Formats: sequence, structure tokens, C-alpha cells
Amino acid sequence: MSTTTIRLPEDLKARVVEAAKRTGTTAHGFILEAIAQKAERDERRADFEALAEQRMARLAASGKAVAWQEMRRYLEDRAAGKAAKRPLARDLAR
Repeated sequence: MSTTTIRLPEDLKARVVEAAKRTGTTAHGFILEAIAQKAERDERRADFEALAEQRMARLAASGKAVAWQEMRRYLEDRAAGKAAKRPLARDLAR
């Protein structure tokens, strides 16, 4: 483990101390948890954006997609436990 110094404005430091007390942890623990949550959220966002880019490239390369109305009906049926035929991708309207 390494050491990093964080300079907090007094009002933020007071808020952190109070929040830590409410959650039953130390200010140090509270700050570590907050940083870990922020890092995880950023990593998830980056993964989401990379996946979206991959899917957009695949869509652009194939020129095919499923209409939202068809996909929504399919997903709603599946969520309701109904047998549903997967919709077919069609050429994009230009």
C-alpha cells in the first residue's frame, strides 16, 4: 500500500467526517470507499462505451438492425415468461 496526500477544503473535510460517523466508519475508510466506487463507476462506463462502439461498428458493417418496436415486444414477452420468436435483423432504412 502506498501513501497519497489529499488536501481537502475545511468544509469538505467536515462533511466527510460527519458522513463517516453516520456510516460507522472512519474518515479514511469513507474516503477510500468513495474513491473505489468512483473508480469502479468510471471503469464500468468505459466498458459500456467500448461495447457500444463495437456494436455500432458491427451495425454499420452489416447494415442490418432490429426495429425497436419488434425488439421491445420480444423482450416484454420474454420477461413475462411467454414463448417469443426472436426478431430478425433487416436492412436499415436509408
